[in-house]
Amino acid sequence: MNPKPQTISRRHWITRVGCGMASWALLDLLEREGHAEVLRAAGPDLGNPLAPKPPHFPAKARSVIFLMMAGGPSQMETFDPKPVLNKLNGKPMPASFGSIQAQFTDVTAQPLLGSRLNFQKCGRSGIEISEAFPHLQQQADRLAVIRSCYHEAFNHSPAQYFLTTGQSRMGWPSVGAWVTYGLGSVADNLPAMVVLAEPDGKLKGGTPCWGNGFLPAIYQGAPVQSDGTPILYLNRQQGITEQGQRQILNLSQWLNRKFSAETSSATAELDSRIASYELAFRMQSAAPEAVDVSKESAATKKLYGLDDDRTRSFGVRCLIARRLVERGVRFVQVISGSGDAKDWDHHDDVYAGTLRQARKVDQPIAALMRDLDARGLLEQTLIVWSGEFGRTPTSQSTLGRDHNPNGFTMWMAGGGIRGGKVIGATDDIGLRAVEDKVHIHDAHATILSLLGLDHRKLTYLFQGREQRLTDVGGANDLAGRLTA
Repeated sequence: MNPKPQTISRRHWITRVGCGMASWALLDLLEREGHAEVLRAAGPDLGNPLAPKPPHFPAKARSVIFLMMAGGPSQMETFDPKPVLNKLNGKPMPASFGSIQAQFTDVTAQPLLGSRLNFQKCGRSGIEISEAFPHLQQQADRLAVIRSCYHEAFNHSPAQYFLTTGQSRMGWPSVGAWVTYGLGSVADNLPAMVVLAEPDGKLKGGTPCWGNGFLPAIYQGAPVQSDGTPILYLNRQQGITEQGQRQILNLSQWLNRKFSAETSSATAELDSRIASYELAFRMQSAAPEAVDVSKESAATKKLYGLDDDRTRSFGVRCLIARRLVERGVRFVQVISGSGDAKDWDHHDDVYAGTLRQARKVDQPIAALMRDLDARGLLEQTLIVWSGEFGRTPTSQSTLGRDHNPNGFTMWMAGGGIRGGKVIGATDDIGLRAVEDKVHIHDAHATILSLLGLDHRKLTYLFQGREQRLTDVGGANDLAGRLTA
């Protein structure tokens, strides 16, 4: 009996018959061009895609610590006071504000909810900051508060993707991946991008929030645990010595390089795998030391709140973030919350929820700024604070607020920024960004610019198009205003 012939799809049959050798020539050219792009991105050290690369222009910052408040903090309870909203507490939203889409509620049908938290004018600049952040109030003159951020996604996962990748869907590189793709890494024995999430490791958006998307795998973020084994599956197997593992790795790398030299298919993937294996081998000795806070002084531990059960978890992560940028890690993403009601997603009681969550992060974040400054690292380390969206000015469940991506607050500090500034504004009730609007693409362009990267030049060929973090946006780059 003759074997059953292999079936092919109609699309593949037409491609093979109709296009003939021309299609193969085109595919070969595209493959060569794609490989050439990876080699160009690797810079002078072609064997290491994470080798340091020069920026497009002189940079203000060398590294980034991205403080992600998962769940969506309320701007009206944190950094955007609304006295008019407080006066209208309990009244219907005026028709002049129009309608708006939210996740669970009809915003226009709910009464307005004023904030029970008081704001103080802080520092020489007089920036108004909520009483929920007494430690950050003392750092007001270091903050550049952007009150007019917005995007188009009102559910957690798409909004978290917007915040971290510039797109509302999965499969796109995170901002950290773009940064390491553009600049490489200063540290040769630690990941270029590290993620410090809650101990449970949960996040509504999941791993795409620090993924590499269509960029080579070497640029994805590496989750690091603050308790136990820092990086899972990094330890050697019992009975395997360092010399024995090196011999096994040498054989594997020789086979990978041999295959890479003999074929043009999957070359970028192999290059990334080779580099990843070498990095993992070096990390086995460096990573445990980098995240070991036990050798820090008692004063430093107290500064970060490691002596308090409420601040210890986030304090350890902030302290590890400082240790990592001190050792040359390019991008550190520190996450507070998993994106549910126990964290920053306050549908039921925004007053109590904000106080609870702010109590966990306020002291550690202020300590991080003070510590970096004392070590001469703040000027070269950009700190970014943001949730995936803000909250509605109308109530939900009487005392809570629904999701609102149309107007929320982000702040930045360090990295050459001159603090004590407020940029943009939402309307009188905090519903929409109305003055000096800053789309998330603009915020990403600003981050890249402070690192010396032109967001229009940082591109990668994918699906026949030169893709970039800011898509076709990013025109409102704030870097010049933040550093002036």
